[in-house]
Amino acid sequence: MKIVFMGTPEFAVPSLVSLHESGYTVDLVITQEDKPKGRGKKLQATPVKEKALELGFEVYQPKNVNSKESVEKIKALDPDFIVVVAYGQIIRKSILEIPKYDIINVHASLLPKYRGAAPINWSIIDGEKETGVTIMEIQEGLDTGDMILKESIAIEDEDDAITITEKLSKLGGKMLPEAILGLVDGSLSKKKQDDSLSSYASMMNKELGHIDWNKSAFEIRNLIRGLKPWPSAFTYLNDEIVKIHGAEVSDEDIEVPLGQIVRVDKEYIYIKCGQGLLKVFEIQFPNKKKMLVADYLKGNSIESGIVFK
Repeated sequence: MKIVFMGTPEFAVPSLVSLHESGYTVDLVITQEDKPKGRGKKLQATPVKEKALELGFEVYQPKNVNSKESVEKIKALDPDFIVVVAYGQIIRKSILEIPKYDIINVHASLLPKYRGAAPINWSIIDGEKETGVTIMEIQEGLDTGDMILKESIAIEDEDDAITITEKLSKLGGKMLPEAILGLVDGSLSKKKQDDSLSSYASMMNKELGHIDWNKSAFEIRNLIRGLKPWPSAFTYLNDEIVKIHGAEVSDEDIEVPLGQIVRVDKEYIYIKCGQGLLKVFEIQFPNKKKMLVADYLKGNSIESGIVFK
């Protein structure tokens, strides 16, 4: 069984390792180009590249995976499967037609819900109680291909986009060998998606993080959870950005302006929302590090009555 693997971030690493540990031959690993990182702008390899080299796989980093050169390189390998896990480029028809069996994708949602680039973030922001992984056939539409295998997990109250990403990356790795085997031996059949049940998970951008204090404390807390570690939820104080990294919800309701600090105790800043209070326990003021409120208050003061915008 010859496989071409396409993936880039840490999320894709467990799938690559799982294929290796299951005895599949990975003839080529395709990942995005190295990018400059940090103050020195030193080129940084993708997590998939680092793991592939560690495992002894050939790595290929085309600028455009759909280029003639790239397509010919993949064709020459005559793969049985192409596996795509968070690669980061749209795969065109010229590649979709190459593998003997199929080109499949490990997608971090319970399709047809949350098609698109940021399914984990949006499932948390929207207050979903469960999410999961769908292994699907890649077609020319956006995450519209037939489903092969699907498994769900609960989104716990303490989860955020970081913890769910880790859980789903491991789940996807566990499911992948089963999906390939099931397609080969015929024990798994493909199922079409119901497009009427679909939803779209658009890419994250910084402005999504701007907190609307008209919303309930529950909705704002979900936003904070869903935007970790980037772009982070934020508000404005005197035209400067204050990031909120951790919060809880209080059902208490007080008649003060929205966004106003109601009170401050040793661990929390209580902020008025459209419904309830947001109990902030981790915050980042301008030109300061991210800190627990309890630690920040050891050397600083925060006054009640301040209004965030």
